[in-house]
Amino acid sequence: MSMRMKALLVHLLTATGAVLSMLAMLAAVEGQWSMMFLWLLVALIVDGVDGPLARRYDVKTNWPIHDGELMDLIVDYLTYVFIPAYALWAKGMLQGPLGALALGALIYGSVIYFADTRMKTKDKSFAGFPACWNMVVLVLFALNPGPNVVLAVIVLLTVAMFLNLKFIHPTRTPRWHPLNLSVSILWLVTAAQSAWVEFNEGGIVHYLLLGSSLYLCLAGIAQQILPQKSIDRIV
Repeated sequence: MSMRMKALLVHLLTATGAVLSMLAMLAAVEGQWSMMFLWLLVALIVDGVDGPLARRYDVKTNWPIHDGELMDLIVDYLTYVFIPAYALWAKGMLQGPLGALALGALIYGSVIYFADTRMKTKDKSFAGFPACWNMVVLVLFALNPGPNVVLAVIVLLTVAMFLNLKFIHPTRTPRWHPLNLSVSILWLVTAAQSAWVEFNEGGIVHYLLLGSSLYLCLAGIAQQILPQKSIDRIV
């Protein structure tokens, strides 16, 4: 198979995210939250795979007709932001005027963030919280905290999109890469297990889901604070 054809197939793989987002949205409208998150997790896997493939087959050179980055951003906004935001409101996890205001800030702020050309740092991490609301909302569904906690988390992370805080990219940030990737896989497995059993698992699965989520949120900030050589001897 030629490199041009391989590059085209990568674009077509990215585009499947739009179909997955529709399947997730249809499930959400029916209140089938577990199925919605399972479709979103499949979309997350596709999003994690298509980037390395795009770089491997140099899609910008071998199939420049389509803009893979633009396609990726369109799909990401649907799967990372729009559908999870709908689920928050439809499930009643955000309510009242304050909840509506927080939801609007989430939606609006994420558009601004996705369009920011400074989104990526020099080490391929993210500058500010990368609007991964699909992951955040799944954890909220699994742990089912009170409405005040949900509101606080949404407000805090919405503000964090525009702060000078670093968030790791699970597959591209070079520092602590083996640990980052391992924790990301742990998060994916525990998230899938939680959704598969309709968030009734509890116990160790939820502790692992919460712990891996906290690591993914805080590892980049830790890298900003801790000297690289000393802490990397430990990690």
